[in-house]
Formats: sequence, C-alpha cells, structure tokens
Amino acid sequence: MARVVLAMSGGVDSSVAAHLLTEAGHQVIGVFMRHGEQSPAVCATLSGSEGTEQARSGGQQLPVMRLDHKQGCCTAADAEDARRVADRLSIPFYAIDLNEEFGRIMDYFTAEYVRGRTPNPCVQCNNWLKFGKLFDYADSVGAEFVATGHYARLVRRGGEVALVRGIDDGKDQSYVLFGIERKYLERMMLPVGEFLKPDIRELAAKVGMNVAEKKDSQEICFVTSGRYDEFVKRRREGSSTPGEFVTTAGEVVGTHEGIEGFTVGQRKGLGVALGARKFVVRIEADTNRVVLGDRDELGRRELTAAECNWLTDVPVDHSVRGLAQIRYNASAAPAEFTRLADGRLSVMFDEPQFAVAPGQAVVCFERDRVLGGGWIE
Repeated sequence: MARVVLAMSGGVDSSVAAHLLTEAGHQVIGVFMRHGEQSPAVCATLSGSEGTEQARSGGQQLPVMRLDHKQGCCTAADAEDARRVADRLSIPFYAIDLNEEFGRIMDYFTAEYVRGRTPNPCVQCNNWLKFGKLFDYADSVGAEFVATGHYARLVRRGGEVALVRGIDDGKDQSYVLFGIERKYLERMMLPVGEFLKPDIRELAAKVGMNVAEKKDSQEICFVTSGRYDEFVKRRREGSSTPGEFVTTAGEVVGTHEGIEGFTVGQRKGLGVALGARKFVVRIEADTNRVVLGDRDELGRRELTAAECNWLTDVPVDHSVRGLAQIRYNASAAPAEFTRLADGRLSVMFDEPQFAVAPGQAVVCFERDRVLGGGWIE
C-alpha cells in the first residue's frame, strides 16, 4: 500500500476519505491547510507556537503548527474537527501554514472583481494549493499520492488516467478540478467520488465521526462576512469603482457604489428599481458602468476562453463535439469546441447559454470525462 497525503478540511467528505484510505491499508498523513482572514491578535499570539515536529509516519522534519488548541481564527473549528477525526483513525495530522501563498488567491479574487469579472477562487485554490503546494509537501515526506474529498473519479482509459464525474450528479465536483496539471493525475486519489453523499454521511455516522451531519461549506473561506464587495474594498483601499447603471439602450437609470458588487446574470440586490425585472448583462470596467437588460439579452451561443488547461490530448484547430459547462452549478450543454493555435478555446453551444460570466471557467467534457477548459473572456 502507499503513503498518501490527504487534505483534511474538517468536513464530512475529507473525513470519510481518511477512513476509506486507512481501511484500504494506505499510510495516511492528514494535512490541514491553514489560511483565510484571521484575527491579528490571535495570529500574533500563535506565532510563537510555530515549530517543527517529527512525523510519526516517516521521520522527516516537517514545519507545522500544532492544533492542540483552538486558534481563534475563522477556520479553528474546522481544524479541531479534522484533528479529532485524525486522532480517531490514529493517523498523523499536521497543519501547514499557507497564509502567504493564499494571499495570491485573495489578490486574484480582488483583481478580477475590479476588472468587472467574476472570479472562481475555489478552482484556483485547487490548481495552486491543493494540487500544487500539497504535492510539494507530499514529496518532502516521501508520499506517492495526494488525496482530497472531492466528488470526482479517476479511471484509466486509453492507457492514461482520466478525470471523470463522480457518481453523485448532485455533488459532482469534476468542474472545479479542470485546472490541475495533467502530470498529477497519476498521483491523485479521490476516494469519495464512488459514493453518493447520503452514503458518505451514513458511513461517517456508522464509524462514529462527529462530523457526520456537519453542513457543507457554502461560502468562500476568506470572505468571512459573506460580502464580496466589502472584502474587495478593504483589500483595495484607496481605489474606487462607483459608476452608473445603464440599460442596453444606453439610458442612464441610476448609480452604484462599485462594480465589485455585481456579476453577469445578477437580478437581486441591484439597488435600482425599474418597474420590471432586469439583469446584469455586462460590466464595463473601463467606465465603471453596469449594463442592465432583459433575460433574453443574457443568452450567448459563443464564447472564447484563455489560460486553458488540457487533461488529455486534444488536437489544435480541430472541432470536437461534446459538452461544455460555464459555471459550477450549471448543467453541461451540447457544444462544439476548438482548441485554438494561440492557446485559447472557442466554444459554440447548440442553444444559447444564460449568464455567461467573464472570469468564470468553461469546462469541456466528452460524456463524463473532463477534457480541459479555460477562463471565459
């Protein structure tokens, strides 16, 4: 059996993943990634407790922060839940401090909103941290694999490892994994992808895990207030993006306090009454204008995407029939897509797609297999 570094978030999915891996005989090392907005006073108090502890499983010296007490920051309860599960399973558990690296995620998130785009920090976290930094960590402890609690699967097809949808259609997370480096597929494990969510909760309860009924996280972890616009304004102190609401016909119908408060497709919380339902059709970062229109004006059949990543060989300048998904909670739709010679991706949908938001990912599938994708322009 293999040595496996498992990302443990304190939730039921990664906790059951730990159980499944240990039951299969693997040598599991649980890792909690410490990040997010934190109390400066608490972090100052904790800074003196950082040290080095020898891993029980292999003898390497690992820089860690022990989680023997609550940290007092936004992830303290999750960290404690993860530690309890690790103790119950008798696996080593460490927290790695990724606050500095996580600043890159927050900078990206802020910059995208200021550009009038809609970021997806969870995808970038997978790309840069969970399947980036954790592989560095795995190499440092001699681990062959990195595992997470994502609802997706890895299967061998045509002589290579393919990323495919999890069997639970309602929880499938293959979309958010499109950006990982292809070379890592051979070294990944996704234990819960073979299960339905209710079965995962039932299994957690059966083995006595206190997280069996813990609610799934719904918010971006570093936006502790739940207000994205407030977070962006705090992080971009001194910059200002107020402007006008205009209709698609060019009529000015009001003003707003900043484009970071809006995303394409948004209907609620616009702060302007027009007597009829209106949606954000477009955000013009150069003028700070938020363009409003009817729902049918949101429909798009074509899009292009940049900064693409491919998990299998897709020929350049050759149209491929398949499915394309424009956001995490959208259904994949029939489309024809082309990997362009300049590195971008062109997608033509059979039917118009609504609320195609620049900054979100478009992911291409061949039936249930992730081929790759890119960031919508």
